[in-house]
Amino acid sequence: MKTMNVAIIGTKFMGKAHSNAWLNAPRFFDMGIKPVLKVACGRNEEELKAFAERWGWEEIETDWRKVLERDDVDIVDISVPTHLHHDIAVAAAKAGKHIFCEKPFALTLAEAQAMYEAAEAAGIVHYLNHNYRRCPAVMLAKRLIDEGQIGRIFHWRGAYLQDWIVDPNFPLTWHLQKETAGTGPHGDLNSHSVDLARFLVGDIKSVSAMMTTFIKERPLPGAGAATFSAGSGETTEMGEVTVDDASFMVAEFENGALGSFEASRFAPGRKNYNYFEIYGSKGSLVFNLERMNELQLFLRDDPAYAQGFRTIIATEGGQHKYIANWWPPGHIIGYEHEFHHAVVDFMKAIETGEPIAPNFYDGVKEIEVLQAGVQSAQTGQRVAIEDVAA
Repeated sequence: MKTMNVAIIGTKFMGKAHSNAWLNAPRFFDMGIKPVLKVACGRNEEELKAFAERWGWEEIETDWRKVLERDDVDIVDISVPTHLHHDIAVAAAKAGKHIFCEKPFALTLAEAQAMYEAAEAAGIVHYLNHNYRRCPAVMLAKRLIDEGQIGRIFHWRGAYLQDWIVDPNFPLTWHLQKETAGTGPHGDLNSHSVDLARFLVGDIKSVSAMMTTFIKERPLPGAGAATFSAGSGETTEMGEVTVDDASFMVAEFENGALGSFEASRFAPGRKNYNYFEIYGSKGSLVFNLERMNELQLFLRDDPAYAQGFRTIIATEGGQHKYIANWWPPGHIIGYEHEFHHAVVDFMKAIETGEPIAPNFYDGVKEIEVLQAGVQSAQTGQRVAIEDVAA
C-alpha cells in the first residue's frame, strides 16, 4: 500500500482528535493511501514527547517552519488556534504540502483569501475540517434534500450553544481575546452552523446580527488553562474580554430562504448543543449533535392519520454513509468518528484528484458571512455578503 507522511502542528484538544483519526482510520476503512504519523509539532518539548508516545507519532519538532522544510512530510495537519492558521497554511502550500486545517478558518477575510489563493496556486489538496458534515445523519439530511423530499426550503434555524464560560472566574484564555480568536462564539460556533447551512440550504446573500459580551473582565489564566478547562493557579490580575459572549444573526439565502443563527457560551446545561431545523414545502428536518445518530423527519405526503416527526437512526450499513465500516445496525457511533470520516475522504481526494469539501474556498465563503455579521453588529445595519470588505 502506498503511504504518505503526516505532520501535525498542535497537540491539544484538536491534536488528540486528529491523531486518533490518522491512527485508526486505516484500521476500519480500506484506503488506497495509508497515512503515516511522521512528526508532531508543539511548543513544550516535554509535553510533546508524551503526546507523540501516546498517539504514535514517530518524531517531534518544536518549530513548525522546520517541519515544512522537510522533504519527507507530505501532509500538514493544522490543529493550532485560529490566529496561527494563516502563516502556517500559506507556508505549507508554498512548500507543496497537502493541508488538513481546523476551523474557524482565519481571523479575517483577507487572511482567508490569501490562504485559498496560496493553496490553489500550489495545486495541493486543501481541506477545512468542519467535521459535523460527516455525521451520517447530516449526510442523510443532505440526501433527502437533494432528492427533493423536503421540497423548496423556506427556513433554516440553527443554534450552537455551550456553557463553559458562564462562571465569571473562568480565566481569560486565548478564546476570549480578539487578537488570537478573532471573535467569540460568533466565529467559533457559528462557523460550524454557517458551514452546515451552506451545505444543506445554499449560499447566504445578506445578514443582520447583534453580539454582546456579558462579562467584560476575567482573571488572567493560570497553568493549564485551555478549551473547556480553567487550569490551575490563582491570580488576582484581570484582563479585558475583547470578543463576544453571544451572537444572534438572521440571514437571507440566495435561494430566498430565511435563516437564523444563535451562538452562545452562556447557555447553562448546553454542553455542545449543535442543532438545526430545516422547513420546506414538502417536509422538515431536525438534527441535534448531542443525539448525532438521529435525524428527525416530517413529510407532508404521509397520510394525515400517520403524520408526525419520525426519528431515523442513521446506523444501518449500506443505507447511511460510512456506517458499513463500523458496527452492526443500532450500534451508535460518536464524536470521534466524524474525524475518521474526514481523514478517509481527504486521503481519497489526494489519491483520485477528486475535490473535497469543505475546502479553503468554503472557508472564504464562511468568513465572508461571519465578517458580515460582525459589520452588521457594529453598524446596526443589514450587510450584503458582496459588500464585505477584505
